[in-house]
Amino acid sequence: MQAREQKGLQIAHIAKITHIENLWLVPSQSSSKKYAVDLDQDSPTCTCPDFKKHGQKCKHIHAAEFALQQESGAQLPEPPPQRRPTYSQEWPAYNLAQTHEKSQFLALLYDLCRGIDEPVQTFGRPRAPLADVIFGLVYRTYSTLSGRRFMSDMRDAKARGYLSKIPSYNSMFDYLQTKTLKPYLIHLISVSSLPLKSVETEFAVDSSGFSTCRFTRWFDVKYGKDEDWREWIKVHMMCGVKTHIVTSVEVSEAYSNDSPYFQPFVDETARNGFKLQEVSADKAYLSADNLKAVVRHGGKPYIPFKSNSLPDQNGDLWEKLYHLGITQLD
Repeated sequence: MQAREQKGLQIAHIAKITHIENLWLVPSQSSSKKYAVDLDQDSPTCTCPDFKKHGQKCKHIHAAEFALQQESGAQLPEPPPQRRPTYSQEWPAYNLAQTHEKSQFLALLYDLCRGIDEPVQTFGRPRAPLADVIFGLVYRTYSTLSGRRFMSDMRDAKARGYLSKIPSYNSMFDYLQTKTLKPYLIHLISVSSLPLKSVETEFAVDSSGFSTCRFTRWFDVKYGKDEDWREWIKVHMMCGVKTHIVTSVEVSEAYSNDSPYFQPFVDETARNGFKLQEVSADKAYLSADNLKAVVRHGGKPYIPFKSNSLPDQNGDLWEKLYHLGITQLD
C-alpha cells in the first residue's frame, strides 16, 4: 500500500466523508477545508492542490473510494500505525558541548570585546572601560539573571581575567539607554560570524518584531475607549542558512520598510569575505536593485515576484529571473 493510499485509509477511518450526488466531500488532514472528489468519471478527480499538481490519485480520492466500499458493506482494513520520524542524537558530542558551553562562551566573548576601541574621554569622572561594559551586558543577557543577582558572576569573570574593572549594574543599565552603544553591538555581531566564512555560502534575509516594556496609548474609534498597546521595534538581519550565523543586522522603527536593508546586508556580507552563492528573501524585498546586488557579488537571488509584477519593467536581469520563476512554478 502506497503512502497516499495509506493516508486515504486513515482519513476514511477517522473522518466523516459525505457525498452529494456524484461528489464526495473529503476533509483535509491539515486544515478545516474539504475537497470535492468525483468518482463517477473514467479517471477520478479531486480539487486538492496535490491532484492539480501531479494529476494522479491523491489521498482524498483513495479516502472516497474506501468510503464507497464501506457504504457498500465492505469491511475496511485497519490503517497501518503512524510512525513519527525519529532522529539519532550524538550524545557524546552533545554532552561535551553542553557541559563546556558557558566557559567557551566567555572565552569567545572576551576575544570579541578585546577588539573594542576605547572612546576618548575629554571631561567628567573616569568611565568604566567600554569593553568591560559590553562584556557584562552580553554576559548578563546570556545568564538571564537580574542585574543585582548577576554581580557575583561579574566577580568570577574578574577573577578569571576577563574584566579589568567591574562596572556596577546601574552603570551597565545606563549604557543600555545610550544610542552610542548600538554601533558597537552591531559590529560585534558581524565580527562573530567571520570564523564561518568557509562554511556559509547560502543566506536568507528577513525581519521580525520585538515588543518592549513600554506602552503607548491607542484610541479605539469603534468603541470609544483607550487601550494600552506595547511599543515594539523591528530587527532586520541576514543569516546563513546552514549554521544560522548572523552576518549583518540592523534595528529600526516598528513600521519601517524591509527592502532598503537588503542591499547593505548583501554588500557587508560580501565585504567580510563570505562567498555568496544564493540569497533568499520574501516578496517584501523584491526590487531590481536588490536582485542586481546579489548578482554583482556572484550569487543567485531567490526572491518571489508579486502578482502584479511584469516581465519587462526593470531590465534584462528582472525579465530573466521573472521567467525563471515562472518556469520553476510550472
